[in-house]
Amino acid sequence: MSRSGLLTKKQAAEVFARLAKDRPDPRTELDYSDPFTLLVSVVLSAQATDVSVNKATPALFKAAPTPQKMADLGAEGIAPFIKTIGLWRMKAKNVAALSRTLIEEHNGEVPRDRDALQALPGVGRKTANVVLAEAFGEGTIAVDTHVFRVSNRIGLSKGKTPDQVEAHLMRLCPPEYLRGAHHWLILHGRYVCQARLPDCPACAVRDLCRFRGKTTPESPARPAASARGSLSVRTKPRAKKSAAAGAKTRKK
Repeated sequence: MSRSGLLTKKQAAEVFARLAKDRPDPRTELDYSDPFTLLVSVVLSAQATDVSVNKATPALFKAAPTPQKMADLGAEGIAPFIKTIGLWRMKAKNVAALSRTLIEEHNGEVPRDRDALQALPGVGRKTANVVLAEAFGEGTIAVDTHVFRVSNRIGLSKGKTPDQVEAHLMRLCPPEYLRGAHHWLILHGRYVCQARLPDCPACAVRDLCRFRGKTTPESPARPAASARGSLSVRTKPRAKKSAAAGAKTRKK
């Protein structure tokens, strides 16, 4: 381990090599057909499960598969399609607004540029990184709750913010693993390194991991992971949020 307490570059490379071997073809669990539908899906997935988004988007994308048709629907037309997703009112407004911006400023195309993406309504750095990596093959790492937790547990980061974790990961991750790093860490966090009770005996990197509270085969039974999960796993029903709290979810 390095003086900083992080894994060395050699150790980090071994972590990603093992995760890659475990899941050789990592992909997002959101359903999409092009950069636009991916962008909309990621915006809708903020503080919601991928399952809930995938249930809502087929009908939405059938009605509005392009920025122009989505803008024509407007927030009031989008809302009925996504009422089963958390924070649907704000998300309907953001999807309608970003669609108009794509038409007015980008000729109806999703830009391949982080700053341009983050300038879109409802799009923050995490969403921009997901779109850049998934739709355009850029070497970016989006940091969500799973990536944040797993990176700090394993020793890939000691960051206190998503930006700090992203910086550590970008420095330690070998170039050949950049495209898959985001997915490997998410899936590892979703199905193995779970928040409440990680499945350390099943972990491919347990001997490299710096987590001191490793579980054993004799540890209490773990909650079953769903076949398809969320970008932000919850163990309790979401409490109602105030308007001020909800406003914080506008950009992810």
